[in-house]
Amino acid sequence: MKKAFTMLELVFVIVVVGILSYMVASSFTRNPLREAADQVVSHIRYTQHLAMMDDKFNVNDATWYQERWQIVFNSDANTYNQWAYTIFSDGNKNANPNLTLNEVALNPLDPAKYLTGGYTGIIFSDGVGATQEMNLGMKYGVSTITFNAACQFGGSQRISFDYLGRPLKGVPSGFGAIYQRNRMITAQCQITLTDVSGNAIIIAIEPETGYTHIL
Repeated sequence: MKKAFTMLELVFVIVVVGILSYMVASSFTRNPLREAADQVVSHIRYTQHLAMMDDKFNVNDATWYQERWQIVFNSDANTYNQWAYTIFSDGNKNANPNLTLNEVALNPLDPAKYLTGGYTGIIFSDGVGATQEMNLGMKYGVSTITFNAACQFGGSQRISFDYLGRPLKGVPSGFGAIYQRNRMITAQCQITLTDVSGNAIIIAIEPETGYTHIL
């Protein structure tokens, strides 16, 4: 006798396939906040890499450590009041990035662009040379960025690294010595990204090692 599927079996298979398809599609649903966090983690690690490869030591400059590589988060007119960030070494020690002094890092994926999402006085988020996805507000809908007490210093939301990759807080140009105890990050630094709907994700930077990950 020839075997065949019954109508009920066919309907059952179709339903199961539909459910599986929905689950697979859901797993690939875009999560802008997670994408933003993944990007920031990658760029913090890159900042640490730059600091370890290029520590700015200069035997003829007693304050060479003030030029250390850092990542700074900002929201101002040049970012259209959206949260963005920039990776730079402070060559003129004025706490701000400067394109003319080549302080801002080049984008390794596109050397025609700088690793900045916009910063007052140097470049707009949508200007020539800006890496637009580094404007987290415009690209991913991030509405606020906050640092916890472990890495907050003087209201500045930035992290720098020494030649061993150890994370430091505050503005490097304000350092009065190679190391200041109150500038070392000694507890887990948490950077919270929040979107317009109130959803949040936390990026953690571990003390001493500078290991950066998402909680």
